Amino acid sequence: MTPGTRIGCGAGFASDRLQPAVDLVERGALDTLVLECLGERTVSLASLRASEGSGPGYDPMLRRRLELLLEPLHRRGTRLVTNAGAADPVAAGAMAAELAASLGLPTTVAAVSGDDVLDRIDPSAPCWEDGEPLESHGELVSANAYLGAEALLPALRGGADVVVAGRAADPSLFLAPLVHDLGWDPSDEGLLAAGTLVGHLLECAGQLTGGYFADPGRKDVAGLADLGFPLAEVDGDGRAVVTKLPGTGGRVDRMTVTEQLTYEVTDPRAYLTPDVSLDMTGVRLRELGGDRVLVDGARGFARPRTLKVSVGYRAGYRGEGEISYTGPGAVARARLAGEVVRERLGDRVRSRVDLIGAGSGHDDAAFSECRLRVAALSTDRAGAQAVEEEVTALYTCGPAGGGGVRTRSGEVVGILSSTIAREHVEPAVSWFGEERR
Repeated sequence: MTPGTRIGCGAGFASDRLQPAVDLVERGALDTLVLECLGERTVSLASLRASEGSGPGYDPMLRRRLELLLEPLHRRGTRLVTNAGAADPVAAGAMAAELAASLGLPTTVAAVSGDDVLDRIDPSAPCWEDGEPLESHGELVSANAYLGAEALLPALRGGADVVVAGRAADPSLFLAPLVHDLGWDPSDEGLLAAGTLVGHLLECAGQLTGGYFADPGRKDVAGLADLGFPLAEVDGDGRAVVTKLPGTGGRVDRMTVTEQLTYEVTDPRAYLTPDVSLDMTGVRLRELGGDRVLVDGARGFARPRTLKVSVGYRAGYRGEGEISYTGPGAVARARLAGEVVRERLGDRVRSRVDLIGAGSGHDDAAFSECRLRVAALSTDRAGAQAVEEEVTALYTCGPAGGGGVRTRSGEVVGILSSTIAREHVEPAVSWFGEERR
């Protein structure tokens, strides 16, 4: 392979482990570390959180990640790119710069915004899921277009040490640094496809290295407690070797790479991103040994004319309650308790009653245990709270021997998908911290 760049993934979702990212920076000789922290529901919940003032519009774990990463990133000369800005990348960028300054680390931070298109989306546009108008499902609370690599490139060209975006497409977080570092022509569909393939493989972090792959007795994976996160060595022609840090748990081979390759892919001939239409059917995987797999053969075609938009809407309220019954007759008492709650709730809510552990009784009936779970959807908060109240009341209202009650209720944000014309989306970059280089 010709000289290239090294890029790693330190998070595959918002609540991913913290330490593997630090390990990648310390031992991976990376040019870029990517934290992919944003799911469809994540950004909608962040929008709701920010609008209600109940928390930041960016990923609440971002500060913890930066507290661990900023110093080794600075010391190792590694760039950070993330979509953990969620619904407020500008606030996230300001926070990152303030934190870096407090640590005495000269850091240039760029926040990429412009994905929020709630004021530009057509509420009457059909959604992908059922073809019905978006507005027919409920009040729209968020609409975020999937930004591509071209939205991130100005931040990289401006010399950002940390790039914080909102709803950038997962593989685009990786593609942008590859285009920048390898000097690729942003209009070369073949290279864009190769970089998108690398991003698609890395974006879910531990899924590529055997985490989600593991299935004892069928697909054994050693060292899951110390699972190494993936990195890729990418050359100027787009060929890549995907691997993990030596000595870490997990595995990287044709099987793990193949599973991730097909993850969330509807049509392998046309995996659509904001940057390119990726044809995976010619992809070749060759094991090199030592948890190293060579990947090439991606083909690229013209990108879609429109951008995907993830739309969040108010979908009502959910109430949940659980209570345990033990000893002789535990299953019968749990079943009776469920019937009582269902009768008490009546038709105010759409409820579901489950008995957990009903088929796993101990040989000694005195040690049998069954847990009742009641969940319900309601159009209002009161209906959801009624589930909490009725399950809690089982303590003394019977049947006998209930304990260990846990309840919760909250608003449900539903997710829909639609599209928007590219010209209606205007990405922007805000700068914080050190002067741009």
